[in-house]
Amino acid sequence: MINRVRRLRKERLMTLEALAERAGVTKSYLSKVERGRSVPSIAVSASLAKALDVPLDTLFADVEELAEVTVTRAGERRPLTPDREPGSRYEGIALQAGSKRMTPFMLHPPHDADPVPFRDHPGEEFLFVHRGRAELIFPSQTVILETGDSAYFKATAPHKVRSLSTERAALLLLVTDDRDGTEAPHPHMP
Repeated sequence: MINRVRRLRKERLMTLEALAERAGVTKSYLSKVERGRSVPSIAVSASLAKALDVPLDTLFADVEELAEVTVTRAGERRPLTPDREPGSRYEGIALQAGSKRMTPFMLHPPHDADPVPFRDHPGEEFLFVHRGRAELIFPSQTVILETGDSAYFKATAPHKVRSLSTERAALLLLVTDDRDGTEAPHPHMP
């Protein structure tokens, strides 16, 4: 993601300040992301993608790499966050898939969600508990999810997830792009 954000920003003739403002992050944080010193959350990645006017998956795979059919074997999922990450850990799935309106991830939420801020972003999310137990937390309610359970919700609602099982739970997370698919992003203008 490091060089992709910088490359996409420069292709659009955007300054660091302009992209930071459009994405709702600080210039110093964006600089850290572009230099690989900080890994943005999925919510921040979605904000960056929206500000750059690209699908979310573009931040994780080069457009030139995208294919019509993509198979991601269990052992081939690319970690998008370091193993030592105290918050949620993400693994990319189908990063080379062609034009799509949702981006899949494997999510391994932390056990302690208190220090994790609530996240919200444009689009929708679908969670499916592959292994373990998890708690989907909204400011007004919590939902306990067992293995095999799923939840679908507007991602504009502030939310976070925590693992309830002894080991971190494994959830399939699908994040939809909020664009309606009728307009192609302009390749150069901010």
